[in-house]
Amino acid sequence: MTSYIIRKILYGLAVLWGVVTLVFFLFNIVPGDPVRMMLGQRADEADVQAIREELGLNQSVFKQYTDYLNDLSPVSFYKNENSQNDYDKFKAHCVLAKIGDVDVVLKTPYLRYSYQSKRSVGTILSEAFPNTLILAAVAIAFALILGVFIGVLAAVVNTDFVNKLTLFITTIGMSLPSFFAAILVAWLFGYVWESFTGLSMTGNLYSVDDYGNGAYLDLKNLILPAFTLGLRPLAVVVELTRTSLLEALSMDYIRTARAKGLKQWRVVTVHALRNAMTPVVTAISGWFASLLAGAVFVEYVFDWKGIGVIIVDALDTFDFPVIMGAVLLIGFMLIIINIVVDIIYGILDPRVRVY
Repeated sequence: MTSYIIRKILYGLAVLWGVVTLVFFLFNIVPGDPVRMMLGQRADEADVQAIREELGLNQSVFKQYTDYLNDLSPVSFYKNENSQNDYDKFKAHCVLAKIGDVDVVLKTPYLRYSYQSKRSVGTILSEAFPNTLILAAVAIAFALILGVFIGVLAAVVNTDFVNKLTLFITTIGMSLPSFFAAILVAWLFGYVWESFTGLSMTGNLYSVDDYGNGAYLDLKNLILPAFTLGLRPLAVVVELTRTSLLEALSMDYIRTARAKGLKQWRVVTVHALRNAMTPVVTAISGWFASLLAGAVFVEYVFDWKGIGVIIVDALDTFDFPVIMGAVLLIGFMLIIINIVVDIIYGILDPRVRVY
């Protein structure tokens, strides 16, 4: 089991290195000068050269790449004469060893700073990521609870009307693009029917009080974006629950349970549903990771102050460090979740460890 876990962690690190490399070179072959984008096309040439030197953009692409890896790595190497200036950027550091004129430093990953706001990218993302995480968690909880209920109902009732209704829900959920669904839901529930729903088209987790009492928790703003983001996983959960439960209800142990005189609800909930939930849980773990990346469009439409809005705003202003940091954060979360799921699979099913 230990070798299996080590193998999965090493595989995850290799994938993360690939993501970092791809993101770096992708944004370094983009046409245009980021310094000119920061200062404007009429900026003084001396100022442009000074900023390029400060950002290291006057170095070769390979040197910029190795410096970027060094900044991201928790264990980094810096020359003694530059260490104090570098340490100030990281806030947390510890010198592990000194090799000649080089310090081996243990630090937090450094994502550099925004071209536009001059703020640390790590600070910007740490403020926005909790909102995205909450939105994804509520969306997946909505999809799981409602999806299992509808899936069980479809499997147990199994009439022509219920089957058509289930097919309609799954088809709409899987085929409706998130961006279009967000616009449609915001327009209908936040504008057309606003007098009945009491919901607004845009909003954040915290709203500012009109009477000057500061910000307060406004959970109703979470309803529409979470509903929209949960539509696609809802369709998956409904179909998986229905299919798995129908298969479980045809098993011999279910016929035995019924022969013993157990009530229908007990047969379904206690015996059949427990075994039918395995593929549902598997799908949910993957969908939760996907929602962190897929929330970009939904957050932008509802003006939900998460990673999605940060990415769109950064794209609009060519703020490459923020875009790169956001993409790396999402990629890192995807890799961590996949590693955890693989390890859980290995614990539950030893046969998986041989692959």
